[in-house]
Amino acid sequence: QQLRELIKSFHPESTPDDAEIPSLIDAHLAGTSKTEYGVWVYYPWNETLVHILDEDEFVRLRTSRNRYKITDGEQELLMTKRIGVIGLSVGQSVSLTLCMERGFGELRIADFDELEITNLNRLRSGLHNMGLRKTVIVAREIAEIDPFLNVVCYHEGITDANLEDFLLKGGKLDLLIDECDGVDVKINCRLAAKRHGIPVLMEASDRGTVDIERFDLEPDRPILHGFVKHLDLSNVRHAKTMEEKLPYILPIVGVETMSARLKASAIEIGQTISTWPQLASAVAFGGGMAADVCRRVLLGQFTRSGRYFVDLDELIGDEAKPAQTFSYSDKSPSLMDMADAASRVMPEADVFDVITDQEMNDLVSAVGLAPSPGNNQPWKWYYDGKRLYLFHDRRRSVSFGDFQHMASYLTFGAAIENLYLKAKELGIRINERRFPLDDTPWLIAAFSFTYSAVEKDELSHYIGLRCTNRRQGNARKLSEDLIVGFQEAISGFNGINLRFVTADQQIQQLASIAGEAEKLRLFVPQGHYELFEKELRWTPDEAMESKDGLDIRTLELSAKDAIGFRVARDPRAVGLVAEWGLGRALENMTADLMKTASAIGVVTVPAFERSLLVEAGRAVERIWLKATKNKVSMQPVLASVLHFARLKHGQQMEMPAKVQHRFGELKNEFDRIFYTADEEPVFLFRLFHADEPLVRSLRLDPAQFFYSSKEL
Repeated sequence: QQLRELIKSFHPESTPDDAEIPSLIDAHLAGTSKTEYGVWVYYPWNETLVHILDEDEFVRLRTSRNRYKITDGEQELLMTKRIGVIGLSVGQSVSLTLCMERGFGELRIADFDELEITNLNRLRSGLHNMGLRKTVIVAREIAEIDPFLNVVCYHEGITDANLEDFLLKGGKLDLLIDECDGVDVKINCRLAAKRHGIPVLMEASDRGTVDIERFDLEPDRPILHGFVKHLDLSNVRHAKTMEEKLPYILPIVGVETMSARLKASAIEIGQTISTWPQLASAVAFGGGMAADVCRRVLLGQFTRSGRYFVDLDELIGDEAKPAQTFSYSDKSPSLMDMADAASRVMPEADVFDVITDQEMNDLVSAVGLAPSPGNNQPWKWYYDGKRLYLFHDRRRSVSFGDFQHMASYLTFGAAIENLYLKAKELGIRINERRFPLDDTPWLIAAFSFTYSAVEKDELSHYIGLRCTNRRQGNARKLSEDLIVGFQEAISGFNGINLRFVTADQQIQQLASIAGEAEKLRLFVPQGHYELFEKELRWTPDEAMESKDGLDIRTLELSAKDAIGFRVARDPRAVGLVAEWGLGRALENMTADLMKTASAIGVVTVPAFERSLLVEAGRAVERIWLKATKNKVSMQPVLASVLHFARLKHGQQMEMPAKVQHRFGELKNEFDRIFYTADEEPVFLFRLFHADEPLVRSLRLDPAQFFYSSKEL
């Protein structure tokens, strides 16, 4: 058969017919018997003996269908090249494709692993090879395709001891293909390749990602395109745990550019799966792309570095659904709006004093330090020379979680409490008129001032020290005296109740409820958008520029959780997790923090009414300042209670049905723990002992929220 094909290849212009071929074969053999012609190849692993043409004729015939996709000259050049492949999952597909095209003269392959049954979803092999080294499997398959190719196996994988040999022994590699899993090997092989001027290629088997670094043409090029230049690469070899490896893995994988399915899968690693998923279709596709790029690099037909994507879902797929967007129509009150509203507030009968500019500055500074959900600071303050007015800047607060402005009213209560505390410190008495205009609900309150001998409150000293702490606690219990002290701190607010849970079992139950509520929040598309695109500030520069929102550093995230946040930022990935009914990892961060609480508290009101919510906010601020005074840390955990309120009083259809149903079950569990079935829980928080937070949220400058009639 081989001789017949060989003879035909000699006559492409007029293929000999069946009658002519025997005589042409005899002429070609020139008296040599068929048995003695060519070579015999013995494969001891399957006890098979094969008779094939001699090398030159074998190569000519085996590559005949390459011509002219690959010219004869190009084929000859490729057969002089040395290629190294580290890692034999995708690396197996690349190696076999290169072999079939005869795209090398020598192939060095390295992998320490043996074939396991879980590899068979993407590696082409058989069950009979389980327990066999992957290097042996690949080398055998190449030998079965082309026994003349030179394959050098590094059965122990790549180590510090053999990396230089792998790159240089027997001649320097012309190209290195990295498909290994070990982050230290990925970094170190690139450092060595750069040192020796060897280009590096990597295929990620997700979105058709191909990465090429031309160290042969760009000797000063930073490895991995500079994505790891901020890291100490000398420490990579000491990284053992996932936490230690993740800072290096992140720029290699490219979290933002992963497919939605891979991101969703990443959320499940360590929960319902043990490692990254790969598919045979992606591996085979990637092997072909890598081999194609490899050939063009070796032939001088491709000289660029970069990371490239051949995403089949985008190239061959249904028309993509437009990304869901959310518009917010609420506007911020202008100076003229505030002046007009202030002019319509009826003057009080009480006598008022005009306080000094410095005193007003002190009061404004104090109210600007009040806590707010997501640090949104939804207030504007206006002073007409007589009264100070608090306005609701709904543009800052409008969100799915702020149902009927519940969270904002709590915030205004906290700011008002700071105003009272600071005024007492300055010897000023406040006269307050709350919601003075029925037709202007965004005017929260008007305040006038008189100098008076008032009893000072020591809590005012802690306004500037109060902050949210999101660190792990040590679960050390609070004293009974302190628990009583919190109750006494809010005893002046009628109808506002404070309940604590300190028993370990109940803390564990509440941790589970709070954690799942945070996850369910993300399963509401608008809730997901507001956390990741409105609240979070992803860089210090972004936080400094806005001076609002949550600087991601304040979340005190581990390296693993930081990557988890970046993965979960993709609404498509979270949508898939929700569809699959999974996502336990999205609960863990909050649940783990709650489990370290010394106590978990909830503030309740007797009815869902705005004035009561404002009073509850005043109580919350006093609890927080009391905790600060006693060196106890505090963290609000609000997703559960905010969504419980929407479920009870709002349009349930705004939540996906499964989310709505689960929030209903969680509320029942919550009420059984706190006995709040007949009350409105409005503020949930944990108290704990811990070190101070490393980073605190920034605040708007007073000039950004305080206005005066002098500006008119």
